[in-house]
Amino acid sequence: MRKLACVLAMLSALGCSRTRLLTVGSKNFTEQIVLGEIVAQQLERRLGVKVERKLDLGGTLLAQQALRSGEIDLYPEYTGTALTAVLKLPPSSDPAAVLERVRTEYRKRWGLEWLDPLGFDNTFAMVVRGPDARAAGLETLTDAARRKQGWTLGVGYEFLQRPDGLAGLLATYHLPMAGAPKSMDLGLLYSALEQKQVDMAAANATDGMLSVLDVKVLRDDRHYFPPYQAAVIVRAESLAAHAGLRAALDQLAGKISADVMRDVNHQVDGKHRPVAEVAREWLATIR
Repeated sequence: MRKLACVLAMLSALGCSRTRLLTVGSKNFTEQIVLGEIVAQQLERRLGVKVERKLDLGGTLLAQQALRSGEIDLYPEYTGTALTAVLKLPPSSDPAAVLERVRTEYRKRWGLEWLDPLGFDNTFAMVVRGPDARAAGLETLTDAARRKQGWTLGVGYEFLQRPDGLAGLLATYHLPMAGAPKSMDLGLLYSALEQKQVDMAAANATDGMLSVLDVKVLRDDRHYFPPYQAAVIVRAESLAAHAGLRAALDQLAGKISADVMRDVNHQVDGKHRPVAEVAREWLATIR
């Protein structure tokens, strides 16, 4: 009986250790996967534990559900996305106010904690080909609205339905359109722009391709898009269960600038380097 009790105790302990295994998630585009890997490696090196990865989960709502259900313990998200797409609240142009609102609501509704921002704001970027912008003198989205020829717009799938996406953009700027937008995977937007399948793309401000292609980001001069500060969201239960988890994550706060994010994105998308290698290389630059 004593041996049986010991075996059962050992199995119980093993089961508990498995349930306590930290799991990092991410959404399904390059920047999210890179951030997820950076976070996972940071926890492994600072906490000395094995971290499970569930990267490339899908869109915003799938990642949010995985976090709420406990399938994952944490994942990187953007404040403007949380405010409008998840909480269904009106957009705001004040970064501090948006962060405080999402922090309060996530904690109250779901017991989820927003940590301090990582250091960059990945707002939407409406991008056109450089030669087209120079020929027409395009600097802003208001300039683009004066174009007589309609725009052929390329967008990611979420942009069509998001409350901070296409409908509000068109209502704010009244961009002339040449037919319905062409929806596609985010990774295809720049090739579609280069191949002239579209002549404007709803991209992101930290896309790696922005640093290497001859393209122009049109300024959002009417401040339609809310701030999208990147930060890690963590289950409060996970913070309580894992000593040192918050401190390890806090070491990343403010360390990733927009330039850094564009560079690491390009290392993966443009140079086709392994995500784990790029993440490890960047983490070696911080203490």
